[in-house]
Parts: sequence; C-alpha cells; structure tokens
Amino acid sequence: MTQLAEVVDAVIGGDTHRDMHALELITPNGVTLSTLAITNDAAGFTDALAWIAEHTPGPRVVIALEGTRSYGIGLARALAAAGLPVVEIERPARRDRRRGKSDPIDAHLAAVNALRLDADRLPIPRADGDREALRILLGARRELTTYRTRMVNRLRALLLTGDDLDRTSARGPMNPPRLTAIARRRGGRDETREQAVRRAEARRLALAIRDAGAELKDNKTQLGQLVGDVAPGLMSKVGIGPVSAAQAIVSWSHRDRCRNDAAFAALAGASPLPASSGKIVRHRLNRGGDRQLNRALHDIVLTRWRICPRTHAYIAKRRGEGKTDNEIRRLLKRYIARELYRCLNAETAA
Repeated sequence: MTQLAEVVDAVIGGDTHRDMHALELITPNGVTLSTLAITNDAAGFTDALAWIAEHTPGPRVVIALEGTRSYGIGLARALAAAGLPVVEIERPARRDRRRGKSDPIDAHLAAVNALRLDADRLPIPRADGDREALRILLGARRELTTYRTRMVNRLRALLLTGDDLDRTSARGPMNPPRLTAIARRRGGRDETREQAVRRAEARRLALAIRDAGAELKDNKTQLGQLVGDVAPGLMSKVGIGPVSAAQAIVSWSHRDRCRNDAAFAALAGASPLPASSGKIVRHRLNRGGDRQLNRALHDIVLTRWRICPRTHAYIAKRRGEGKTDNEIRRLLKRYIARELYRCLNAETAA
C-alpha cells in the first residue's frame, strides 16, 4: 500500500464548523508549515485559496476536511471548483485527543490522519448534482411517510371511539375512496357537539392523509425520472423500483467510492459476518452499515421473494441445503448488492 504521505508535497487538514473553519498545512513528515482560521462564507473561501497558493511547497497538495456534507460543504465545493483534490476525513477518535481538544488540534489531526491514507483509495466526498437531488427527495419521502402514518393512526383512533359508521370506516386500508367518504360525511340535525367535533377532525385528518398520499406519488414520479437519467437500466432489474434505485444511487454516490462489490455490500450491511462455533460453520446478518441502503436491499428481496421464478428456485435450493429463511435473505442481499454495484458502475461508465 502506498500511503498518501509518499506522493504529496503537503496536506491541509480542516476542522469545519457553522461559522469558522480551522486549517493547517503540514509536510509529508508531519511538520506544521502554516495555520489559518477562515469564516464559513465566500470571503473565507477566497482567503483559503490565496493562503494555499502562497504557502504550499509544491503543486501536489491534498485537502482533508471533516463534514464535507455538513458545515464544510461550501469550502469543499470551492476547493473542488479550483481544481484542488479534497478527501473526506472522519472525526478524530477519542484516543487521538489525549492532548486536548480545540479547532487547531482537530485540523492538525485531520491532516495527520490523511497522510496515512491509501493513496489509491482516497475517500472522495459524495457527489453533488443529480445524486444530491435524489438524496433531498428521499429525505422528503421519509418525512412524508412518517407524517402520513401518524395521521392514519390518529384517524383510526378517532373513528374507533365514534358511532357504528365511524368504526366501520376505521377498518381496512385508508385508500382514496374511503378517505373521500370520510371527508364528505355530513352530520344530522340531532348531532351532538362531540359528534360534530369528531366529524370535523376526521375530515381534517382524511384530507391531510389524501394530500400526503398525492405528494408521495409525485415524489415517486420525480425519483423515477431522476433515476432514469442517472442509471437508465437500473429499474429494469426485477424488484427494483424508483425508491430503492434512488437509495442505491445515493449510497453508491460515484465511481470508486467503493473499491469493489464487497465494499459496497459492507456499506449496505449485507456482507456476511462469521457466527461459527465448534463444528457449526455459519454466518449471520450484518447489523451495521448504511441502514437505508440495507432497507432498499430488503425491499428488493421481498419483491423477488414473491414474484421472481429464479429467486423461487434459489430459495428451494438453499432450503434443501438446510438454510433458514434469514440466512437465505442474507445471501440474496449480498447477491443484489453485487448486482447493483456492477449495474451502477456500468451505467455511469462515461
């Protein structure tokens, strides 16, 4: 393995915050050359670029930043636009902070930790553009789904304390026809104040659920359009819809973020973990990794489990070998992770 320290003239470490960033320039052997504190705005980014041009001892310089998708995103974009390579660095471990904690210290640790990185496998910040648009839509979808579920639960609880018609309406799925019927229900002349309030609140909840459902449908349409632009062939795979495809693209981010399909499977929490004891040799589900990506894999597995003939044949084969359904699902997740990785790399080869 070739370390980054062997191929650069200097490394700049950055500790990023809401208002201020701390930067430190060090040589490949860890000697500090200069430090700088800048504001988290365009003026600060201009100062940082001028400082880099003035103090770097050579053209081969790498900037290691914390929080490239948080407080440091503006600086990371400005540096990348200037043609400077930026790598994403993790927060310092507690054991590295034995000499204290401050912004300059954290900037120094970011630079030192970057020097130890494999020069052929640098952690590049996640991509902007369509990938970021998909991330925003997925975040909105999770929020809408949570909101709609909460409203459905409240509506059911409300209807269960009403009359016979209310309790009948509480049964079954809250589909558009049922929601419309609840919203259009009118009170009689002998309606009590309690009944009137319950009916009005049920109408409000029904309309809110219907609107949230429409927003989710529109969200899915937008996801499908973006996925079609980024990876046109991804949704042609069995069981892969707009939501799971979008999550795969967001987690994968860009070529070379994961060095191979095994690394992508580990990112998804789909890599096998040894769980052997004595003469029993087995593996178990991985509870780590990106849980949103793992959920996308799980949704694909469930769909294929129901409708895919090849998956049915595979399940029968593995059951014949004594595998449990949990073990089979783990194997299928690993296979799908490999399929997604290869498809994404092929689709974005250009």
